[in-house]
Amino acid sequence: MKKVAFYTLGCKLNYSESSSIARMFEAKGHSRVEFNESPDVFIINTCSVTENADKKCRKIVREAQKINPDGYVAIIGCYAQLKPAEISEIPGVDAVLGAAEKFRLADLVDTFEKTPVGQPAKIMASHIDEAVDYHTSYSLNDRTRTFLKVQDGCDYPCSYCTIPLARGKSRSDSIQNIVKAAYEIAAREVKEIVLTGVNIGDFGIQNGERRETFLDLVKALDEVEGIERFRISSIEPNLLTDEIIEFVAQSKRFVPHFHIPLQSGSNKVLGLMKRRYKRELYAERVAKIKSLMPDCCIGVDVIVGHPGETQELFEESYRFLNELEISYLHVFTYSERENTAALAIKPVVPKNIRADRSKMLHILSDKKRRSFYEQQVGKAGTVLFEDEVQDGQMLGFSENYVRVSVKYDPLLINETKFVKYEQLNEAGLMEVTEVEAEVLVH
Repeated sequence: MKKVAFYTLGCKLNYSESSSIARMFEAKGHSRVEFNESPDVFIINTCSVTENADKKCRKIVREAQKINPDGYVAIIGCYAQLKPAEISEIPGVDAVLGAAEKFRLADLVDTFEKTPVGQPAKIMASHIDEAVDYHTSYSLNDRTRTFLKVQDGCDYPCSYCTIPLARGKSRSDSIQNIVKAAYEIAAREVKEIVLTGVNIGDFGIQNGERRETFLDLVKALDEVEGIERFRISSIEPNLLTDEIIEFVAQSKRFVPHFHIPLQSGSNKVLGLMKRRYKRELYAERVAKIKSLMPDCCIGVDVIVGHPGETQELFEESYRFLNELEISYLHVFTYSERENTAALAIKPVVPKNIRADRSKMLHILSDKKRRSFYEQQVGKAGTVLFEDEVQDGQMLGFSENYVRVSVKYDPLLINETKFVKYEQLNEAGLMEVTEVEAEVLVH
């Protein structure tokens, strides 16, 4: 039996898959340990979204070698699928597994042998078209919330993105399997499930055919006993239908929080990006949400510095975002990715200008978040408290994603409590001094 450690980079989806692969090892009698506990096997789950994938991977491999020079190092994830040969040349790496192979790790562990010094690592990475199987995954690292994968892959070839090349075509689990997993999670006393995937609004494709819809899934999960909250992690604006918004507005368990990628507030740049909507549709979605759920939190993904984004177009995007009734931004600075259509688009935005635009949007995000929090002062909500403690204060998230700070009380950990929002502290968190004595029950 071996000691196995994981290091996960990137998105919630990667965390859900690392956790599930770890449980496969545990089911075979192996033990999961921390990265610094001299494991026999190091598994590094990589990301390809940022341009630093190579640097991060190399650094983690070096650390693994320091911790246990005899440890077996396997690389999985999007970077492993996109550039297996490049990774195989990294000193210390023993195996590179692609998207179709990574869930076989626990079955292959008995065949693991260190690669002789100076030789490339073993590559087990099929063409992405062979990544057609769906593997149910969910994280169990944090007992207050779990990331539950409901969909994988993407059929949207945006000009800047490598994810379709790294994860393959859109495919989904069945509603029956997802509901079963939700009950398994509920049995672990987890209170909140975050639905995750590459393009979850495209949920329902099984074996190449659309059989169910995301609305069907949301309705089924709303009936799952034992889970207090479901949160939708990210959904494309053209797939966020009025019916989904209307259902969430009156549901028992889905919280008033949407994260909706925009990427640009300029229709010309959206066209260059090959996005499937115009900014007018995005504004309609925000208006619809706010009309039904005035206190709903709305997060936005934005990319700055995409090729073709002139100063005029950036300012157009900035004004659009400034006027939208949104709550915060996730700002990404465009970085060149191999085999993407964006590489052929001109003019290229200099990196120093990309950085300046990113800074402007980060400041706008801080302003939007503070404004949203200030609108909540004097109102009340429910907060799921976590075991994170800072300076004698513990933290939690409200149903509409307000970060709340209260004096530490061990009895509050993993409990949902009713609170009144009092004021913002210096860190910009919502402070409360009292919580309701009884746990809320739906």
